[in-house]
Amino acid sequence: MRPARLEEFVGQDHLLGSGKLLAGMLSSGKLRSLILWGPPGSGKTTLAQLIARSAQAVCVNFSAVTSGVKDLKKIVQEAEQLQRLGKPTVLFIDEIHHFNKTQQDNLLPHVEHGTLILIGATTENPSFEVISPLLSRCQVLVLKCLSPADLGKIIDRALTDPDRGLGRLNMRLSADGREFLIQQSQGDCRTALNALENAATLAEAHGEKQIGLIQLQEALQSRALQYDKSGEEHYNVISAFIKSMRGSDPDAALYWMMRMLEAGEDPLFIARRMVIFAAEDIGNADPQALQVAVAAKDAVHFVGLPEGRIPLAQAATYLASAPKSNASYKAMLAAAEDVRERGALPVPLHLRNATTALMQDLGYGKDYKYAHDYANHIVEQHHLPDQLQDKHYYTPSDSGYEREIGERLKLWQEKKHRPKR
Repeated sequence: MRPARLEEFVGQDHLLGSGKLLAGMLSSGKLRSLILWGPPGSGKTTLAQLIARSAQAVCVNFSAVTSGVKDLKKIVQEAEQLQRLGKPTVLFIDEIHHFNKTQQDNLLPHVEHGTLILIGATTENPSFEVISPLLSRCQVLVLKCLSPADLGKIIDRALTDPDRGLGRLNMRLSADGREFLIQQSQGDCRTALNALENAATLAEAHGEKQIGLIQLQEALQSRALQYDKSGEEHYNVISAFIKSMRGSDPDAALYWMMRMLEAGEDPLFIARRMVIFAAEDIGNADPQALQVAVAAKDAVHFVGLPEGRIPLAQAATYLASAPKSNASYKAMLAAAEDVRERGALPVPLHLRNATTALMQDLGYGKDYKYAHDYANHIVEQHHLPDQLQDKHYYTPSDSGYEREIGERLKLWQEKKHRPKR
């Protein structure tokens, strides 16, 4: 089912859509070296082959494991001959992050001189895996996981295509089986097609013409949970997860998190919700909570599943066990309400920068008090618009570190009348 033409390629519209970078490169026929960085099954290998084909280039596959310096020299010699005939050579290296520094150094001069157009594919961050001189000569294109709609289109095509797909079997795919297959594939086209083929084999062996949930569960070695990623149960479970953390119940938070992961939820969706929760429901009661949540998000993106569940679990239990405060969140809402109701109130003159003589004449910056010139770096001076002088948006709670913040702010209020140092 690998697309034979660029028009058959599904997904990555941010690169191949009208007016997008890769689409423009292909239409111009001027290729440059590329690093395709994306998750498994997102189409990196297929896209590399189609790029080479669209430019009428010779595409040569090179392996870090089975190929050596001798093989590279032969490829370069052939590429130089083709270059003299006006035909480019694309060197495709799948999983380029397996190349060591010496191998990458050997590639560098040939890419630099244009003898080879390098297209490297990797699931790892190329900033860490590709040497800087080689990376600087390549355009890094980030591929995304295929969307549910993209996977659905690929699955439907594979099911009906009589030449390259399963069309000759005249199989049907049940609606719940299709949804389950899309969920469990996690944006990975290869996983979806392998599972569909295996499930079709199981159905055919039993003389059935419909691929159902049972066959797909067997093919994927995973069972369906009551969890519709776009329906009510999705919102019920994520709500239970958030409220369990807010209620300081790490056990319940872990249960609901695993319900989502086992049902095929995107782990980055869970991580994003925890980042929001850390700022909204914990805030300055434990400022480290936001760092933990962001670190978990980065870790999941870096290692993927199933190991990504481990940093997610650490973050969920940390957030559930942390002291809670929504004081910053409430302060944000109150400030936003004043902005909406009162509009763009003028900045007080003493807070404005006097960058020209005219601004100085108009009083910009006049009587501004530089806080570092005062004891404890505290100065009696208003910083809100004149119409909001009595406003107090942020009132720290007595929870966790925010208690210390509250005491500090109170002490500063008492010291604001101290004389200049």
